[in-house]
Amino acid sequence: MKKSKFLALIVLAVFALSSCNSLEKMKKNHADVTYKVVPEVLEEQGGEVAVSVTGTFPEKYFNKKAVVEITPVLVYEGGETAYDPVIVQGEKVQENNKVISYEGGGFSYADKVDFVTPMRVSDLVLRVKASISDKKETYFDDMKIADGVIATSTYVAKQDEPILMPDKFQRIVADAKMADIMYLINRSDIRGSQLKSEDVRAINDFLKEVKAAENLEFVGTEISSYASPDGELDFNEKLSEKRGVNSKKYFERELNRAKVEEAQKDGFLTTKVTAEDWEGFQKLMAESNIQDKDLILRVLSMYSDPVVREREIKNISAAYGQVAKDVLPQLRRSKIQVNVNKIGFSDEEIMKYIKSKPDTLGLEEILYAGTLFEDPTDKGEIYVYALERYPKCVRAANNIGYVAMEVGDYEDAKAAFEKAQSLYDNDAVKNNLGWASMMLEDYDKAKDYFTSVSNPGKETNDGLGVLAVMDGDYQAAANYFGNTPSYNAALTKVLNKDYQGAKTMLDGITETDVPCKVAYLKGIVGSYLGDETYMWNGLTKAIEIHPGLKEVLATDMVFAKYFEDDKFKAQIGRASCRERV
Repeated sequence: MKKSKFLALIVLAVFALSSCNSLEKMKKNHADVTYKVVPEVLEEQGGEVAVSVTGTFPEKYFNKKAVVEITPVLVYEGGETAYDPVIVQGEKVQENNKVISYEGGGFSYADKVDFVTPMRVSDLVLRVKASISDKKETYFDDMKIADGVIATSTYVAKQDEPILMPDKFQRIVADAKMADIMYLINRSDIRGSQLKSEDVRAINDFLKEVKAAENLEFVGTEISSYASPDGELDFNEKLSEKRGVNSKKYFERELNRAKVEEAQKDGFLTTKVTAEDWEGFQKLMAESNIQDKDLILRVLSMYSDPVVREREIKNISAAYGQVAKDVLPQLRRSKIQVNVNKIGFSDEEIMKYIKSKPDTLGLEEILYAGTLFEDPTDKGEIYVYALERYPKCVRAANNIGYVAMEVGDYEDAKAAFEKAQSLYDNDAVKNNLGWASMMLEDYDKAKDYFTSVSNPGKETNDGLGVLAVMDGDYQAAANYFGNTPSYNAALTKVLNKDYQGAKTMLDGITETDVPCKVAYLKGIVGSYLGDETYMWNGLTKAIEIHPGLKEVLATDMVFAKYFEDDKFKAQIGRASCRERV
């Protein structure tokens, strides 16, 4: 019995030693295994880093009883991140992993992990563990198969683009006063009763009012004289002309009496004569309750000849008597119109009153005042006051949020935009809620708001473009940004590997709020195109504008081939950035 146990121990020991030797052999010859990584330099996309690895084992390498667990690991300063492992096994292993023949074989593997900034400068290594029948485990030396992570998409500019809802302030507002002088049939003389009519007295009073007011100025006067569309056309032409002459003489006297100096200018008083007022007739008919009015209106649409029109209407005998009584007399007239401009407060006056006597101003003037001040505090106070006086004004609520966005107070901005939305839900407010949500890093909500805009403009499309970049959908981003030169549009071309197109767009940017980003992107494009002059010019300018970009440059794998270049080291002011890992 003792002898049997002893023999069993010997067998186990031999087996263990044999297994160990087999694994050590695999470990020793691990360099003979071929691994290929796609892409050769990993790239961040949509907040993740994907990797694809293929492994090829040579003939007589893989032990028939071995199980090998291969784990890709990104190792970087301060930590590491492991992908899921791939497990392969020899021919005699009774498990469900990929089988590798003793005669050779391989595997394909793909996985992704969440991106963190330190991964920019990193090593992708394979961590390998081998075992036989769970009796013995052997860890191979880590094998490096790739360098670092390109993270160009993280350079997308999340510059908020809220919409300021505009005021309707007009410094000069056109106004007019009108009066009708009515005539008897076939007469052109102005009756005394007409000069005492309410309309005529009102327009004469208006002349005096404009003359005395500091904020009103005369623009001109018009007199239009008409005859009704009945009777002979030649007669009506002469009749309307006489009415025009008489009304002009009368009103010239009134202008002189009111001492309107502007009346002496050529063209101040203009006259117009219409022999037969068919347009007025059609309007009055449409507004009337006259019997057979639809039939009469049909005649007007069917015939343009005034003689034919009059004949056909008279043939409608049942209605013509009422037409002659109620409609035609209203068309025998001269219409006097006095045109004026109402002059609003100057910018200086508005700025003074908003600070001292804000109740002097109306809503549009208050909203306009908000555009006259540079200081966000002043602007914010004005819009708050506007909302207090006009609590249902969506523009005031929205613009409070706009100012909050200007100073980076995104929580208050979002609250103000939500208030605006409760008053009136429109595209501008939805866009603004989208940007506020984005700046608060609530990207799902931002997308909901942006996609709910019914008629998206540049501001909304730019927001959707930024989100598309962050989601890794670079083609969609390109569609949103379009071909108008901008930093984000050029960045998207880089992400879509259209480097020449990116260069052309970058060179076409004339104004930008992110000049350092534009310059840095030129450096990236120059590196991809092999245009070192373009690259160095861009990087040098970027660092001049924003020295902090040295830290970014030192870890940007786009420039990995320059990491040991003396000029590059001098640019970032340190030794090789790889020494930091």
